[in-house]
Amino acid sequence: MALAIWAWRRLCLSLLIVFIYYAPGVSVLAAENINYNLVHSWADKLGLELFSLGDFITRRKQVQENFKEAKVVTRQGSVIVEGMAKEIEMMMDLKVSAVRRIMDTAENTALSHQNDMPDKMFSYYNAKEMAEPGEPTPPPPTTPPDMDDQIGEPLIYVPPKVLTLEPRPEFHNTPVNFSVSSVHVPVNVFDRASDVIKAIQWSENLDQIFRDNYKNDPSLSWQFFGSSTGFMRQFPASKWKKDVPVDLYDCRLRSWYMEAATSPKDVVILMDGSGSMLGQRLDIAKHVVNTILDTLGTNDFVNIFTFDNVVRPVVGCFEDTLIQATLGNVRELKEALEGLTPTSIANYTAALLRAFEVLEDSKINSNGAQCNQAIMIIGDGAPDTNEEVFQMHNWQKPPYKPVRVFTYLIGKEVSNWDDIRWMACQNQGYYVHLSDTAEVREMVLNYIPVMARPLVLGRHDHPVIWTQVYADLEDTKLSDYLWEIKQCEDQKADVLQYFQVQERMQEPQEKNKRNYQRLKEALNQPVDSNVYQFMTTVSMPIYDRRENANITEEVLINEALWELQTRETRIANLLGVAGTDVPINEIKKLLSPFMLGANGYAFIVTNNGYVLFHPDFRPIFQGYILKPAYNSVDMIEVELLDDDRAPRDFNPVLMTIRDSIIKQHTGSKWMLVKNHFDEMKRVARVKRQYYWTAIKNTPFTLVITYPERYGVSRVEPRAEHDIHRTYITGKDIRSFFDGKRWKIHPDWLFCKQTNKTFRTPETELLYFVDRMSEPGWHWPSSRSAMPPEHAAAIYCDRQLMQSLVFDAHATTWFPNITSIKEEKRHEFKARFGITVVFLATHSGLTRWHEFHTNLGEQPGLGESFSQHNKRAIDEIWYKRAVDQYFVNKESFVYSVPFDAGESESEIIVTASNAIFHNESAKSAPAAVVGFQFQHSAFYKLFHNITGNACAVDDKDCYILDNNGFVIISTRVHETGKFFGEVNGAIMKRLVEEKVYKRVIVYDYQAVCFESKLNPNASNMLLSPLIHVMRMGKWLLHTALWYIVQLLRLTPGVAANFNEYLDLNGSEPMPEPEMEHSNNNNKRNHWLQYITLKHTRLKPCDMQRELYTLYNEKDNVVYNMTAHACERPFVVLPIPNSNLILLVIDQMCPRDPTLVLSVNPKVINYPFAVNETLSCYKHVRSFNRVRPASCISRHINESSITLCGKGSVLYANLALLLLGLVLSRWL
Repeated sequence: MALAIWAWRRLCLSLLIVFIYYAPGVSVLAAENINYNLVHSWADKLGLELFSLGDFITRRKQVQENFKEAKVVTRQGSVIVEGMAKEIEMMMDLKVSAVRRIMDTAENTALSHQNDMPDKMFSYYNAKEMAEPGEPTPPPPTTPPDMDDQIGEPLIYVPPKVLTLEPRPEFHNTPVNFSVSSVHVPVNVFDRASDVIKAIQWSENLDQIFRDNYKNDPSLSWQFFGSSTGFMRQFPASKWKKDVPVDLYDCRLRSWYMEAATSPKDVVILMDGSGSMLGQRLDIAKHVVNTILDTLGTNDFVNIFTFDNVVRPVVGCFEDTLIQATLGNVRELKEALEGLTPTSIANYTAALLRAFEVLEDSKINSNGAQCNQAIMIIGDGAPDTNEEVFQMHNWQKPPYKPVRVFTYLIGKEVSNWDDIRWMACQNQGYYVHLSDTAEVREMVLNYIPVMARPLVLGRHDHPVIWTQVYADLEDTKLSDYLWEIKQCEDQKADVLQYFQVQERMQEPQEKNKRNYQRLKEALNQPVDSNVYQFMTTVSMPIYDRRENANITEEVLINEALWELQTRETRIANLLGVAGTDVPINEIKKLLSPFMLGANGYAFIVTNNGYVLFHPDFRPIFQGYILKPAYNSVDMIEVELLDDDRAPRDFNPVLMTIRDSIIKQHTGSKWMLVKNHFDEMKRVARVKRQYYWTAIKNTPFTLVITYPERYGVSRVEPRAEHDIHRTYITGKDIRSFFDGKRWKIHPDWLFCKQTNKTFRTPETELLYFVDRMSEPGWHWPSSRSAMPPEHAAAIYCDRQLMQSLVFDAHATTWFPNITSIKEEKRHEFKARFGITVVFLATHSGLTRWHEFHTNLGEQPGLGESFSQHNKRAIDEIWYKRAVDQYFVNKESFVYSVPFDAGESESEIIVTASNAIFHNESAKSAPAAVVGFQFQHSAFYKLFHNITGNACAVDDKDCYILDNNGFVIISTRVHETGKFFGEVNGAIMKRLVEEKVYKRVIVYDYQAVCFESKLNPNASNMLLSPLIHVMRMGKWLLHTALWYIVQLLRLTPGVAANFNEYLDLNGSEPMPEPEMEHSNNNNKRNHWLQYITLKHTRLKPCDMQRELYTLYNEKDNVVYNMTAHACERPFVVLPIPNSNLILLVIDQMCPRDPTLVLSVNPKVINYPFAVNETLSCYKHVRSFNRVRPASCISRHINESSITLCGKGSVLYANLALLLLGLVLSRWL
């Protein structure tokens, strides 16, 4: 009996053990599968092998030894920022002087040609029509010219002029001619109209001053005169080439023109929303409002109210306030306007009272522009003048009327035009009558010269205007157009893919591949891009110096008769605006980035707090599309404090610094910040020192910053290594730059001669090295040009050149591949797959030499490296190596491309190590050495050390970098991925155990894609691009539908089409004899691939969860062993690297749905009903400083009686009679 009981107990115990062993989520033997000591030995061996390789191949100790002859000096931030600001100030003063000369010449020329008669056959260089020698010119018309219905004159044909153009690098290789200027005329302006052609005639005399300006200051970019009649004269002459269907450019809508023509303004737009504003009237009214909004800039404030029997803002959350006219806010207003539906009757009195209340509140509370104020009324007629409203709010201090009133009468058949005209004429405004969308832009722009009258009457005061950063020639409307095109391209790609894989499109692998590619494109936000030329512009207004002029206007004789009358009247006309561009890249060249060192940078902030440029200024997405609100990025949106605060809950310390900066004070402060880099997938937490000072005579403030840990000191040559002393000792400096295996930073200004251009920066450098050896060489006193009368032909940065020559001398031996023994070279090729070894110094010099492998014996391998790695201290591997030095001085930083696993080519691993020079108690980064080698060789090394232990099914082995990205995995397709996407559960544990720290980074420049479910048809009239897009989509849909039907119904054609598309191996098309219902299902299934999902661009905020290693040397987590499935892994640092080794027990279950990602996520703010991000930001708006110039009134303005014009209709009698006949019969 006892034996039976004993046997029963043994059986139960055995069953229990078996049950526990095979039970899900439990592993008794898991801990035995991962031997901590064995993993530790793997990590140590890997670290030793990698470090021995890097230490020997880069000859890092020899590099360090050669820099011992340099000295380490303290970096004086306050001195540096003052010096840089002075250089920029001198450069900007030169531009202002050039514009002032254009302005003065234009005013004198216009006055001297005031009595000239317009020559309508005058020939000029039309930027859109002129030809180059050999180009075919359009033949003259052979038929008699038709009558133009609007001007009532024969159309004029003038053959285009021929001009030789030559590409010039200083104008981004645009073909130009420096002898003349060219003229751009917008599509809505008739260039043979009397006032237009006369201005084109006299402004041709500006060519001489353009040439003189360029001779005095060869660093000048485009010079131009924008006429109030609409054309723009630009020097040097160039052809107008734009890859868009319609030329939308009008200089009068550019910020440099608008801000110079009028002082800052507060504008309230009142739009009639009554039931009579239906159909075309509503379309015209919306077009008027949109055009008004296009004339506003970041120094203007605006709000729009619609009124019927109730007055309400178009954006509810803006309520009774004025909002800054940034691109984002203007876009919000335009989108809200699309949904307007007219109802009821219009209450003009209530609308006017509301407008005056908003403007008065703004002035009392010191909000808004605090300068010009205006009310814009758009409607189809007012029932009365509302004189009592104006007496109460606008006529209390005659003759001044603080609020101007501009009225826009909409519709052809309107009778009560006199009251709405009276409102404008009695309030120093302007009245226009609009009956067609084609005339809207020209009529709306009439308000600008009216608001400019106080400026013109002042005569002698020409305010100097500096604009916010903008993309040259581009219109933000193109962003929507390009996005529509991109969606069509995606649709086309899906259609073609369907032909290849058909039903497999729904398989996870195909979906993931497609989604990954689209996400990669969407997140492509290049900081430095050649797609657009970003710039600021300096401009000033040009006045008509005449005080009186004869005008001809239509006068109403009686209720039915208009008569043309000519009379002399007082005028204050704006002739236009003169300006010149200042490319942002040219400003950056004056900043001496080498003085700020690795991870140091400079940026400029405007009076509004927006950045003119910044290393985190990302105005582009998808690689080529401008963001909707790209140029209103506040400095506190890019300088992210490391304080773990909620999004848009900005630290008071940062706000205080911002206030000091925009007020153009001088100061300094240190802050703990989060710096993201490498496509916003990596982050560093840094203590940085900030210095700032004003750039005098501009609204800009310069800020510099560098890391406190290693930025406070820099390496500098000693006096005995001066270039002249080197020459005296008999050394040939030219020999320091022998060979072709070297590059200098392409964006830095080493030396430059204004009248010479060079093929490469290296060729230019060698030219100056030779010049320095000549007798009589003197260093220029400044890197930027002096005033024109003392212009220097050569600019040089002496400190930078001295450092570069010293670095070149110290590293001359580096590219000499024979210094490495032949047998070692073969060993490295065979064992590690070394491709290239490189060095970059703090002075911008990069050297390299190649190790040809079996896969790459071509001699161009090193050149390929240099094309993508020539920016020295600005390369990511340089910055990371310098940061890693303070984790471990001997450490190498390893990285692979993020998309390495998706690539079919050989994966390349990059390793870099920082070389610091120490002197006394100071140290500074002098250079970074590194090498690149094949990932397959790295994996082979890893496999040789771990044996087959990581190749079995019960273990997973990974090597991760310090930001959590996979460097080595047994599954090659995981290489480069973020580990949280591979194994979210273990990544979560690594965060919990403080192996990695999660760092949240906010992106306040993000773009979201809002569903566009109900597009409003009225918007089609707002831009000719809409018609083009609709036509293109219709043609595409129609063509695709016919192709689909053809392929489905004609098997022979389908086969040929498949052969044409090279779709070998694709699945067969459905058989035509299938059931009818089945055919319908498949047809509907097909439609999901050809139906365009409409979205539109929307500015938004996003956040990323990034990760970085805890850098504690004695982190206890590295001493912890695996413990069953409670801790199914061992993690250890790989010595002398930024890597960790992670071994995981795969027998333990994990949640496959848990995924951690570094991709951005939209921040969901606690919005109220109908509130948007613009509303949320408006409530939390920041301080700003108003522009210094405000000229809003003049005592003599009341003597000017010109206040408007109507829309002129030319009746066609034949059409009128035909209409009457048809109306009788139909």
